[in-house]
Amino acid sequence: MAIGINPNPTVVASSHLTRDVTIAVFVSIWVMVILGAVFNALTITQPIKELVLGVKNIAAGNFKQRINLPLGGELDELIVNFNEMAEKLERYEEQNIEELTAEKAKLESLVATIADGAVLLDHQMQIVLVNPTARRLFGWENETEILGENVLFHLPEPVKAELAQPLYQIAIGESSEAQHDVHSVSGGYREGSEFRITIPEPTNRTVRILLTTVFDQYRESVRGIAITVQDITREVELNEAKSNFISNVSHELRTPLFNIKSFIETLHEYDEDLTDKQRRDFLETANHETDRLTRLVNDVLDLSKLESNKRYQFDGVEVTQAIEQTLRTYQLNARDKGITLAQDIEPELPTVWGNYDLLLQVLTNLVGNAFKFTPAGGQVAIRAYVLNPQVPSHVRIEVADTGIGIDPEDQEAIFDRFFRVENRVHTLEGTGLGLSIVRNIIEKHQSAVHLVSEVGVGTTFWFDLKVFEESCPIDRPTRKATALNAAESTVESVTGSTARSSS
Repeated sequence: MAIGINPNPTVVASSHLTRDVTIAVFVSIWVMVILGAVFNALTITQPIKELVLGVKNIAAGNFKQRINLPLGGELDELIVNFNEMAEKLERYEEQNIEELTAEKAKLESLVATIADGAVLLDHQMQIVLVNPTARRLFGWENETEILGENVLFHLPEPVKAELAQPLYQIAIGESSEAQHDVHSVSGGYREGSEFRITIPEPTNRTVRILLTTVFDQYRESVRGIAITVQDITREVELNEAKSNFISNVSHELRTPLFNIKSFIETLHEYDEDLTDKQRRDFLETANHETDRLTRLVNDVLDLSKLESNKRYQFDGVEVTQAIEQTLRTYQLNARDKGITLAQDIEPELPTVWGNYDLLLQVLTNLVGNAFKFTPAGGQVAIRAYVLNPQVPSHVRIEVADTGIGIDPEDQEAIFDRFFRVENRVHTLEGTGLGLSIVRNIIEKHQSAVHLVSEVGVGTTFWFDLKVFEESCPIDRPTRKATALNAAESTVESVTGSTARSSS
């Protein structure tokens, strides 16, 4: 290696020039790099950051996000498309919110108007939604701040005692296991189970409660509990009434049938050993029981017709004729029992609106009951008069007796099926349907039957009938003749038969 200094000034100057040019080029390159980086940051990186931030906001649900940067080229087109996308998403959101709001309003309106009670709870058993029916059944009408409260703090005690454990099981997610466990302990909840609970206060109602678990969309976790409450008070009452009706009818049919069979078997097996008087007594008893059985069947059929939708023909009725026919029917009974049969009918009674046959049945049942509970020496009377003579709109009819009377505790139930006052006095006559038939007939005449009674003094039944009005004149002679013919035929049939007892 040879080191030295070239003394040639030209070479030295050229070397210095080369060095200066190299340094200048190097510095220029770095300056251009730095300027390029700054330009990139200003024109590309910043918009991209804005786009990233905008996308995050869109993903978070902020559809009002917009990017406003004055750029050109493809990047500007990207920003414009992003803004259009955000604007469309915002419009879709508004439409969805409106639709969801409308659907929510429809759902709330539907829940509020359904006949069943509905209560919606969250997974912590706090009340989210409750409709008016549930408020009424649970007695929550005056509890305004019930939403957001734990449902167990507000349920009536009988309901709380039944539902506390099932609700806890659902809330902690045990219902799905319990519903598959057929050997679960008593009281364990199974999906689809129903609870029948009587709420004594404040409404004294019987309700059927259904619990339904509300899961998330993947059916992995419990989101809430839906409680459906159905008022089945009327259903329970009807089932009980049906059971009582069947039981009473079976008992009432069994007794006369058993008696008839017993006496006929006795006559068949011991005919030669019986005296003529014994045979007559047995046959008379069998005939009496047959009449009793016939009355029961007829009363049941009559009551069934009255409680059905059968339409009856209503017209002008001369109530005086129906009263006179009833009095003639019971003349033999009055003479045999030593009872005075009286009438107090106001002269020139107006024609009433009604059905002659049905009103005749009412009078027959009431007078028959009066005879049954009036001892010898007593009196049964029928009264009829206009309530307001100045403006004759109604005619009142009363059937009074001086019999044993009715206890106040029995007066509420006297019109129920198969309820018999004679059960208290140990008699066997009657079916217990007569007054129920009377009530149904009077209701079909758009009226009501009432009673006033005192034990040991007597009883008075009374009802009002509307005065008949029509534009055409009433053919009174024709109607009167028809009623008289019916009365004649009835008297003839009664005269040839055994004295009739009341229903």
